[in-house]
Amino acid sequence: MKTPMPQNPRTCVIAEPLFVIPYNMYTTYASVYMLQLGLTSVDLGWLTTMNLVVQMLSALVSGYVTDRMGRKKALWVVDLVSWSCATLLWAVSHSWWGFALAFFLNGFQRISTTAWYCLLTEDTSANMRSRVFTALQVVATVAGFFSPIAGWLIHRTGVVLGTRLLYLYAFASMTAMIAIRHRGLRETSIGLMRMAETRRLHPRHEWHRIRAAIKALSRNRTLMWLFGVYVMWNVQISIRTTFVTAYQMDALHIPPSFMGLLPALSSLVMAVCLATFARRFQDDHGYHWMQAGIGLLTAATILLAISAPRTFAPTIIATVLSAAGTVFANPFVESLVANAMDDAERSTMLAVLNVLILLSSSPSGAIAGYLYAWHPRLAPVFAALALVASLVCGEAARRAHRRLPTGPSKLDLAP
Repeated sequence: MKTPMPQNPRTCVIAEPLFVIPYNMYTTYASVYMLQLGLTSVDLGWLTTMNLVVQMLSALVSGYVTDRMGRKKALWVVDLVSWSCATLLWAVSHSWWGFALAFFLNGFQRISTTAWYCLLTEDTSANMRSRVFTALQVVATVAGFFSPIAGWLIHRTGVVLGTRLLYLYAFASMTAMIAIRHRGLRETSIGLMRMAETRRLHPRHEWHRIRAAIKALSRNRTLMWLFGVYVMWNVQISIRTTFVTAYQMDALHIPPSFMGLLPALSSLVMAVCLATFARRFQDDHGYHWMQAGIGLLTAATILLAISAPRTFAPTIIATVLSAAGTVFANPFVESLVANAMDDAERSTMLAVLNVLILLSSSPSGAIAGYLYAWHPRLAPVFAALALVASLVCGEAARRAHRRLPTGPSKLDLAP
């Protein structure tokens, strides 16, 4: 008989559909929506970079804020700012300044991401974590089946009005999710301990902890390479989310109504993969699953980069490969990093990880914007290069892990 999932991750998993369903709906059309309202690809690239810079600054203080406020309160307050307020602004904006403010507020999401990640993993056994992330993947898979509704809405009302309605729905759904989830969460034991400790310490103490975390990271080769995987993984997500959909619609001339069907196809493939392979997902083989998934995503992105305009088959095949790759890679990209961290220092290590991610990915938005303006095909090429770099880091992490007789050591971050 399986051990039941602890309350905090169970609550997060149950509430997740209220976030991921509207998120999947509007992200398909977000970049095209802003381009049709007068932004250029370079404008969009710089707004993405600004968002990533704000994320980097919020990530830098996310460990301290999460420890000081507590995981539960930080998640509640910052999610209201970074998701509820931001989606409402995206829905009603008509100018660069309105979109800029939405991107700015959304950048604070790194604080709530750290809090959410702590609530998922603290008080949760290492063996349970891959199960938690697989459950979240199942939720994301089911949510994709709702995406054709967005395609139908865009077809009936047009990209601009349809996307505004999708953003308004996201505002309502995400706000409800934040309220429902807040009622079900409980502060973790480590969170209570860190809240008590942080109140007695000066804020500069957190800088000492961050420096200690960076030094410890440099001595732990396995975790260092896993951080490399995570950084490149997030770079390619940023590029694919912002520009690959626009590339498919603008350069490959895929109709918006057909684009609305692709998330449902992706979810169907994910559901088949989860039903077939989920029982084989074991942490002992985590590196193999992660590398296989990243390899499939790389192949899918390269296929899109070399596709001819108005050809539907490459888009369908790339969607299938991307879906399978995400199912295989995502739970283990998350769980391998989570298991390599010390529970007591998770918030500080996550702050360091997020800063490293954003230092690397912040320029990627502007670079991708200029590349897209130069030639749209260069956006998926850039994403493919990030995935290849992730594969290289993953193989280096696997080899470093094999040289350790008992796996990667925990980090000593004592002041």
